[in-house]
Parts: sequence; structure tokens; C-alpha cells
Amino acid sequence: MKMKSLSFSAVILFLFCGCTTTEVNMPENIYGFSVKDIDGKTVQLENYRGNVLLIVNTAGRCGFTPQYEGLENLYTRYRDRGFFVLAFPCNQFAGQEPGDNQSIKKFCSVNYGVTFPVFAKIEVNSEKADPLFKYLKHAQGGFFTDSIKWNFTKFLVSREGVPVARYAPVTKPAKIAEDIERELDTGTDRTNR
Repeated sequence: MKMKSLSFSAVILFLFCGCTTTEVNMPENIYGFSVKDIDGKTVQLENYRGNVLLIVNTAGRCGFTPQYEGLENLYTRYRDRGFFVLAFPCNQFAGQEPGDNQSIKKFCSVNYGVTFPVFAKIEVNSEKADPLFKYLKHAQGGFFTDSIKWNFTKFLVSREGVPVARYAPVTKPAKIAEDIERELDTGTDRTNR
């Protein structure tokens, strides 16, 4: 009888905590992930070890698309200090990124002069969500739900490869500059945020 009671309690605790096997197996940082760049080549995120990253899901036909300019400004301003913007185009929100990878690459370059890395188009929600975004959403949950709610959701990742902040699509890149600077300064005490 005690065994059944204990098992039932364990199941309730497991469900109440919202734990899943996916969450239990989440990595400690982003460096174990690989992604495809805009040209289809595999890129190990290990290549970015020691840098501060801003990872963004993007789209070319969105009201927030002009944020590409602000993202490029951040990248240009901080890249010499070890900062990268990593853009991941996504067509899951009102079909606002319908093009193929090559048309996305051209659009970003011609219209916004993007020089930061742009990766292959992915999904950020659903069963088919890219593993990197599953990890980011788990590490930095959203308001009411962990799901990405729209294009230009941004994740700030520390030099240790750990997501430290999540920003809504309406947050303009310039508003993130202070947090980027804090992460770039090595001895930052994150407990004072």
C-alpha cells in the first residue's frame, strides 16, 4: 500500500513540476548544438565559445523587420569585443518569411546591409522546432508560455553559452545595449540584475 501511495505522489510531483524527459536532458549551454548556415553548411555553436551572443528569430515581411538595422548596429558596435548576432529566419508567424535561404540572404544584405551570421530558415515552435530554440525557450521562458510568440524574439547568451535574458519582439535592439555591455564585461555579477 505504501508503495502505491509513494508512486502516485511521485507522479503528481512530476506532473506538478512540469518536468519532461526533454527538460531533464537539457544541456548546460549552447555549445553542443549544431545549426545550418544560410548556405546549408553545418556550423557548430562551439565556434562561438567565449563570445556574447544575441540569438534572434527573424522574418523579412514583418512589422519588426526594420530591427535588422538595429541588430546590425549592435553587431558593428560590439563585434570587436566578442559579440555576435545570430539570425534564424522563420516562417511560422503569418507566413512573413516565405522565401528560400538564398532570397533571404540577398534580402538581408541588400535591404539592411547585414554582416552578422544569418542561418537557414527553421521552425521555432511545434514538434519540428529546432533543438537550439527548444533549449533557449526552456532556459528563458516567456510570459504565460515558453513558446515564441512572434518574429524578432531575442535571447542574450553569456560568454559561457548560457541564455541570460529573453526579449519580446517589441524590444528594439538599442534597448538591449546595456545588457550586452554588462555581459561583455567579464567579472559581471549576474545577481544584481
